Amino acid sequence: MLMGDRAKYLGLVIGIAFTAFLVTFAVSYFAGFMTRGFALIAENRAADIWVMDPAVASVEQTVNMPDWALALVRSVPGVRYATPLSLGTVDARLANGRYQPFQVIGVDDATFIGAPTIPDGTPLSALHRSDAIIVDDGGTSGKLSTPERQEDQWPADGPHLGAPLRDLAPGDEFYVNDHRVSVIGRSRTLPRFPPRPLIYTTHANAMRILPPEHYRLTFVLVRVNSDVTPEDVALRIQRRTGLRARSSADFKADTVRWYLVNSEDVGDIGAMLTLAMTVGFGVAGIMLYMFTYESLKQYAVLKAMGASTAVLLAMVMGQAGLSAAIGTGLGLGFCTLIGELVSQAGYPFRMMWFTPLAGGLGVLIVSLTAAAISIRPVLRLQPAVVFAGR
Repeated sequence: MLMGDRAKYLGLVIGIAFTAFLVTFAVSYFAGFMTRGFALIAENRAADIWVMDPAVASVEQTVNMPDWALALVRSVPGVRYATPLSLGTVDARLANGRYQPFQVIGVDDATFIGAPTIPDGTPLSALHRSDAIIVDDGGTSGKLSTPERQEDQWPADGPHLGAPLRDLAPGDEFYVNDHRVSVIGRSRTLPRFPPRPLIYTTHANAMRILPPEHYRLTFVLVRVNSDVTPEDVALRIQRRTGLRARSSADFKADTVRWYLVNSEDVGDIGAMLTLAMTVGFGVAGIMLYMFTYESLKQYAVLKAMGASTAVLLAMVMGQAGLSAAIGTGLGLGFCTLIGELVSQAGYPFRMMWFTPLAGGLGVLIVSLTAAAISIRPVLRLQPAVVFAGR
């Protein structure tokens, strides 16, 4: 009966597939920008605990601490070692005169914990030079550039903003707060959300090029001894220092909660989910109801032959279930293909284990609702009335 009416059958499957696609895509986008939101935590695998000012709830909004906090954390039992990490934002002037905002990440001068590896093999010890930096696009595109022609670099007649550009490379220079810095390499760290170009340097160099502040220490990265857990040591640090200490896993969760409360993108994802469910309810519900209503004579024949109401309801549910299964498969497959394209374009898309489940749940809600709407004329079915043409 269902496949005999190909137009309605196709419309029903397409409506459910569109629901599965939109729900899965929205949740995958949410997972993508959430994981990019705590990329700084994820790339610092050496840190078991992050120590910060008590007011800090994520890596996106930070407040600096006094320098003595580092020594105080190191004195806590269970701490194997602790290193500083400084964050700041600057407007750098590139060689063609263009200004570009950067996030500066200052890592420990001795161990370089927090610094990325350089693909060309340049040793991190090169960061000990007072002007040395590593640059990273941080999920952006076309931000790290310098004039291709020598005559367009640091021109005396004003900025050459329309000059041909090339990517920044080792040996290129630009200015940060009137301090000349030299690129020793480009890294490929995890993309950020929101996207932003990054500068990695030592903590000492970061203090030199960042705007003057009373405090410059943003985080203390802690590695714990093997005989204790990060959660236990984090509690010890909080009790002894009065600072906030969170294990890496807990700090990731804190950052996710912060984005849920403060990010406008969460509202956009909610709107996308609302659109997906609305379209699903509209298309699937109307199509299944129209098919069921127009097939009342067939149901009446079956009921007159002795089919119970339970059998007829099972037929409606079976039709909805078959359409849901096919539509879900098509929607998830299409979402996977589109996700590959948008990921290559740099968008924060990440299809995790729970995203197909979210798409399936959305389809389940839509299908059950559509089936419940379609069941009503079957429950009221009277064969005599149908055969009388009323």
